[in-house]
Amino acid sequence: MRYFVELRHLRSFLAVAEALSFVRASERLHLSQPALTAQIQQLEEELGLLLFIRNKRSVRLSDAGVVFVDEARETLARAAKAIERVRKASLGEIGQLRIGFVSSAALEIVPKIVVAFQTRYPLVELDLINLRSSTQLEQLSANGLDVGFVRLPVNYKGLDFLPIHKEPFVVVLPVHHGLATKSKFSLGDLREERFVAYGRKWAPGFFDQIVSLCSAAGFTPNIVQETGEMYTAIALVAAGQGVAILPRSVVLAQGRGVVVKNLPGALRSEIAIAVKEGQQSRLVGNFISLARRPKIL
Repeated sequence: MRYFVELRHLRSFLAVAEALSFVRASERLHLSQPALTAQIQQLEEELGLLLFIRNKRSVRLSDAGVVFVDEARETLARAAKAIERVRKASLGEIGQLRIGFVSSAALEIVPKIVVAFQTRYPLVELDLINLRSSTQLEQLSANGLDVGFVRLPVNYKGLDFLPIHKEPFVVVLPVHHGLATKSKFSLGDLREERFVAYGRKWAPGFFDQIVSLCSAAGFTPNIVQETGEMYTAIALVAAGQGVAILPRSVVLAQGRGVVVKNLPGALRSEIAIAVKEGQQSRLVGNFISLARRPKIL
């Protein structure tokens, strides 16, 4: 059987059940006594049973009414919880975010933002997935991700890129390389070197940025090995397979067996948050707003 019971009927029932008086219950509800009586009668008619035994002098709960008290309270509590969850969802304070990130952002950038966001929005579930930039772009476009952390430069139709972090490029050399102890260093010193590079098929914009950097120094880099992970590039340099140009934080996080040389000039590597163009939910908007706060990173 289906019962069409309104929440206001449950509230009225509980008020009478707690006060055992229609007069006191109507005062508590700011409702006229005839209107309250009508609501209780409607509820009893819908359920097909009496909830109160009443006469001119007293009101008491029937056996069914005693059982119904707990059920009414539980129903109202569930309704209040549902309303609160809906309200929080409308404000972007509850839900799920699928977040992709490149490995080079995994140690410093993503953890700081995630911890800050979960502290501010504890009811939001975060699914964190380590993906290369190229895969993130595809997933974002196909609605497989909500947010991505990618290395710039990137050009991908239908996505917005919001820079959140900048850091200088550095040259990574094997410990025993001839240039490791050189006090004055320029990029042109590497014109005869073998290069290990973060591969173009995984991050074409980043790859082209490194090539352009070398071209500006008057040479084309001799790239002998490409890899899909920056940390693998560091390991290859340490093993003597060549030199590399990488963002500084990546090398500082895992730079054993190599020497780091700062590059002169203002060119920097950037990480951006990537989202689908024009389709930001309130939840995604909250994440972006927090991630771009100056004090987070």
